[in-house]
Amino acid sequence: MNVSAIEWAITLTGTIAVLSFDVIVIGRRPHEPSRRETGIALGVYVTLAVLFGLWTWIFHGSRYGLEFFAGWLTEYSLSVDNLFVFLIIMASFNVPRKFQQQALLVGIILALIFRGIFIGLGAVAISKFSWVFYIFAGFLLYTAISLLRDTDHDDDGDNFVVRFARNHLSMTDTWAGLRMWVKENGKRVMTPMFLVIVALGTTDLIFALDSIPAIYGLTQEPYLVFTANVFALMGLRQLYFLLGDLLRRLVYLSQGLAVILLFISVKLFLHALHENELPFINGGEHLTWVPEIPTLVSLGVIVATLIVTTALSLYRTRVRDVRDVDPVESDPDSEGSFDSR
Repeated sequence: MNVSAIEWAITLTGTIAVLSFDVIVIGRRPHEPSRRETGIALGVYVTLAVLFGLWTWIFHGSRYGLEFFAGWLTEYSLSVDNLFVFLIIMASFNVPRKFQQQALLVGIILALIFRGIFIGLGAVAISKFSWVFYIFAGFLLYTAISLLRDTDHDDDGDNFVVRFARNHLSMTDTWAGLRMWVKENGKRVMTPMFLVIVALGTTDLIFALDSIPAIYGLTQEPYLVFTANVFALMGLRQLYFLLGDLLRRLVYLSQGLAVILLFISVKLFLHALHENELPFINGGEHLTWVPEIPTLVSLGVIVATLIVTTALSLYRTRVRDVRDVDPVESDPDSEGSFDSR
């Protein structure tokens, strides 16, 4: 894929412009966005991603268009899973609703920075060492198994770094927007927002370690890897407020992601065998007879898994909600309602 310097410049400029707009708007007027506001913004971001994919398809070929869509959907799914942890962090630190937009924006910026670093490192590693695909495949397999084992999202963000900050830094309970430290009784102290940003940052770092091998399993083009991540993260803040409790209804999302990552790990392993350079495997010769999974098949598996996962999740939670309804309280004509008349 031949990406011109102008394309890179436009992409980077557009990304910075969108983030700058968010920083200026939210910084001046922190608030809890309305459903209409979040719905419009999310619709714009998704539309831009689809248009970019179509543009890539038309001007760079169907192969790269498919790779972008597969990568974008995978990264978007991982980002939605990330939102579960963001929800827990916000709840555990009791972040005021009007400041949650600011905290989420910082989390998204940190995610872009971390993923940008790992994208660059991954591109260099792939260009020099084809055996890195074995490592990526093994890491995704480990991640998939971990998702299957731990599906409760019960991490409250209180990791080692946060605990160290709590125990060794002077803290205050006063919120001051995005300010991470204030003066209290003439002494400089850290605000709760400092702990929130530390928790979000460490979470972003962990998710970046998962997402980069996953996207490189679908495309080895750094430009597509970067844009898929950018479009997946844009609109994440709006999705957080738009979906709200609906996120908690996606009870099978972790299992669905585990299936996707497991599939990509197999794809990576087959690709690693095809490009093999390890001397103890076939004498270091390429295993050209090893089949590789086409991108169209990958996109189909990803879309099908997400549809099935969402449908099963919503069905299970709907059935659970129906069972949790007290028939006595819900039916005013029942015998149990006699005493209340």
